[in-house]
Amino acid sequence: MPKLTQTPETTYRVHFQDCDMLGHLNNVRYFDYFLNAREDHTTEHYDLNMGQLAREQNAAWVITKHHISYLKPAKQGVMVRILSQLIHFDNSSLVLELQMRSEDGLRLLALLWSEMAYVTMPAGTRTDHGNAMMDLLDDLDVEDVSYDPDGFDDRVKEVRQQLKKQRRGAGGEE
Repeated sequence: MPKLTQTPETTYRVHFQDCDMLGHLNNVRYFDYFLNAREDHTTEHYDLNMGQLAREQNAAWVITKHHISYLKPAKQGVMVRILSQLIHFDNSSLVLELQMRSEDGLRLLALLWSEMAYVTMPAGTRTDHGNAMMDLLDDLDVEDVSYDPDGFDDRVKEVRQQLKKQRRGAGGEE
């Protein structure tokens, strides 16, 4: 089986209706862009339809917590690049990291951690991932990211520093 893409990317145009009076993507709309991108990524890269999977397994992931940092505005009309990756999982939960970058991928606009619990439907009680799902999560887990529940700000700083080095290497501006 070919190696799965651990960090898929998608580009989106920031639409007028999603912006505030300053022409910046509204803070609440970042979540829509991030979650839509992750849905696209799971469909395109892992052949997973999350709704269908939930119906088949009578279980689904529910968001329990978000950590988000807004760093630079995503302006109306520009293209943004959204990356998503699994950075932590255990028997009944997972943590996704989603990054919104400039179109060239060299500037971090926002970073989101979404913590999710796997629950039964319709009761909503926590349950364990099945063996096949644990195997998939193990394949998708990005081991280069050291997850610490209290390390969100450190992670934002780390990504920004990585991108700054890439810009320098590409001869770009700071």
